[in-house]
Amino acid sequence: MAEDQIRYDILAQDALRGVLRKVLTEVAKAGLPGEHHFYITFATKAPGVRISTRLLSQYPSDMTIVLQHQFWDLAVTEHALEVGLSFNGVPERLLIPFSAVKAFVDPSVQFALQFEPAMAPAEAEAEKAPAPVASVPIAGKKAEIVTAPVAPKPKAVKDEPAAAPAAEKPQGDAQVVSLDAFRKKN
Repeated sequence: MAEDQIRYDILAQDALRGVLRKVLTEVAKAGLPGEHHFYITFATKAPGVRISTRLLSQYPSDMTIVLQHQFWDLAVTEHALEVGLSFNGVPERLLIPFSAVKAFVDPSVQFALQFEPAMAPAEAEAEKAPAPVASVPIAGKKAEIVTAPVAPKPKAVKDEPAAAPAAEKPQGDAQVVSLDAFRKKN
């Protein structure tokens, strides 16, 4: 098999993150339309993530936030989102780079995106490419989850720090995740 020098995997990942960026930019300008609301799961120790030490101790690897009724000052840049949320009555400001986002779900329309977290080169070489599409049950219906695998970078490219802690085992296949699984993390 020929070596992918174009890096379609990275291009696909960037395109999917562009969907997330575009949706959040519109919500930052005009608010949530209709019944839309979002569950955003991200790696709490990914480079560039800014959350309080209190939240980091509660969510040492992943955290899911809900953008629905009580969030404020949503700001979206080319590389990150910043939002104010309340956790047990304590207001917090979170900065989440798009590269740290692992999943985006809009259960109102059964839409979901799942992103492969960045990994160390040795882990990436050991990974098999995940299935490109999986189904996720949401409120008795199924939504498509589109995954974009991240293959190891060519040796000539400088490696970036891994987003997930080394102790965690990266997931190689898309998984079926229920909406309740997102709610239980909060």
